Amino acid sequence: MHTIIHSLTPSRPTHGFSPATIADYREPNYEFSDQAAEMKLVVFVPGVDAAGIDIEATGADLTVTAKKAHFVRVNWHALHLESAQRDYRLRLRLGNGFNYEAMQAEITHGVLTVTLPKRVHATVRSRRVA
Repeated sequence: MHTIIHSLTPSRPTHGFSPATIADYREPNYEFSDQAAEMKLVVFVPGVDAAGIDIEATGADLTVTAKKAHFVRVNWHALHLESAQRDYRLRLRLGNGFNYEAMQAEITHGVLTVTLPKRVHATVRSRRVA
C-alpha cells in the first residue's frame, strides 16, 4: 500500500511575493515607560542606522522593523553566523489610546526611542443647575 503525503506549503507563492518568515527576524530587547501624557518605547537594535528603521501602526498594533546593513567580505566563509546577523522585528499590541499620527522616533548608537502621545478624550458633560 502506498501513502501520498501532500505538502502543507503551497507550490507557488501567493500574490506574487514570498513573505518573510518569522525565522528571518529576531525580537529585539525593549523597555517602555508609561507616563501621564505619553509612552516611551526604547528598542535596542545594535548595528542598525536610521535608514534601516521602519515603524508601522496598524489599528491597535505597532510594528518596528530594523534592518542591518549587510556587508559581504571578500574572504567570506559560512560560519553559521546567519542567526547573529538577522534583522529585528518587534510587534506590540498597544491599543487605540495612542495618537499614532503624532509619534516621534530617534535612533542613537543602536538605541531607538519611540514617543507615543496619548489621545485626549474630551468628555464634556453638561450640568443642570436646579
